[in-house]
Amino acid sequence: MSRIGFAPIPLPDGVEVTLEDRAVRVKGPKGELAQALVGELEVVRNDGTLEVRRTSEEKFHRSLHGLTRTLINNMVVGVTTGFRRDLEISGVGYRAAQEGKTLVLSVGYSHQVRMQPPEGITYVVETPTRISVQGIDKQLVGEQAAKIRQVRKPEPYKGKGIRYSDEVVRRKAGKAGKTGGRK
Repeated sequence: MSRIGFAPIPLPDGVEVTLEDRAVRVKGPKGELAQALVGELEVVRNDGTLEVRRTSEEKFHRSLHGLTRTLINNMVVGVTTGFRRDLEISGVGYRAAQEGKTLVLSVGYSHQVRMQPPEGITYVVETPTRISVQGIDKQLVGEQAAKIRQVRKPEPYKGKGIRYSDEVVRRKAGKAGKTGGRK
C-alpha cells in the first residue's frame, strides 16, 4: 500500500495556494497552474504545508489519493523551479536550430521539420545536437519532449535519431557478412 498521499506538501516562500470549490490554484514566481479535484478528496492548508485527505475508504478514492497529492506537489515545484527535459540528436548531418520560438529539425528527411511550442513551453537549442524543453507544467514538458523524439526515434542499428539524454538505446548487430562459402 502506498503512503504517498499522506505525505504533506511543503509550500516554499512566494507560493500562493487558493483552495476553491473542487479546485486548487497555485501561483508562484514562474507562473500559475490549476488542478481540479476528483472524487471525495479535500485539500487542507496547515502552517506552511498542504495535506490531501480522503473522506471515504473506497478503492477509487484510495487510488486517487496519492495521484492528487503528486499532481499538486508537481504544480508547486513547477511554479517555483520549473521542469526540464533534455534531448540529444545523433546522426551525420542531423541537427537542430531555433528561429525565434520555432524549433527547426534537420533529421534526414527531404524537408526540415518545424515545431511551434505551445503556451508555457520554451525550446532551447544549447548546441546543434542538444535540445532542452522547459516549462512549469510537468505533463506538458514531457509530452512536448515525446513529440520531438517522435519526429525521428533512435534506430537500433546505428543509433541515429533523437533520444532523451538519459535514454539508453539497445543496439542490434547488423547482418553478418559471408564468412566462408564456395570458391
